[in-house]
Amino acid sequence: MAKILSGTRSTLARVVDPVAGALLRAGISPDAVTVTGTVGVLIGAIGFGARGHLLLGTLIVTVSCLTDMLDGSMARLRGYPTKFGAFLDSSMDRIADGAVFGSVAYWCAVNDRRWALVAALIALVSGQLVSYVRARAEGLGLTANVGLMERTERLLLIGIGGLTQGLGVDQGMHVVLWILAVLSVFTVVQRVVHVRREAALADPRP
Repeated sequence: MAKILSGTRSTLARVVDPVAGALLRAGISPDAVTVTGTVGVLIGAIGFGARGHLLLGTLIVTVSCLTDMLDGSMARLRGYPTKFGAFLDSSMDRIADGAVFGSVAYWCAVNDRRWALVAALIALVSGQLVSYVRARAEGLGLTANVGLMERTERLLLIGIGGLTQGLGVDQGMHVVLWILAVLSVFTVVQRVVHVRREAALADPRP
């Protein structure tokens, strides 16, 4: 899946780069695009998805998430990414992810889909852990950029769930949520094992 998504990113970059250049020439900063994209995700997830408009909510969130490529492209074309920009991008990603999965969990609760709600909560917590484990490892001078279910894959799968459910497949979201929950937990385990191996090589022996 990672190879497929890598090719997709390369194709999208050819479309995104001209737009990024135009925004820079207009005096718009990458940070402004980052915040705008997050606001769009909040509108799509909370304003529409949580209220049961899954198809429209998914489309709004998908378009808003494209800004995640756009702000990165703008920083690259500008020639100097900033530490605050990287910090802001990661922080906004956590807010967006929480809004998406929190809204799905709310939708499951109000529609009495108890087992889907359990899966949504597992996916929410484990998805945040996937990002935290990597950030914590990098803060210690280690790496943890491994695993099946990174942010792009999580959003892609939840988008598929929203589309199928919105198009009338009654158990579409239910199935996707459990796939997400299992693979996200597995990814956390993958990263913890990877960090343990790296740490064993890096830590001094008595």
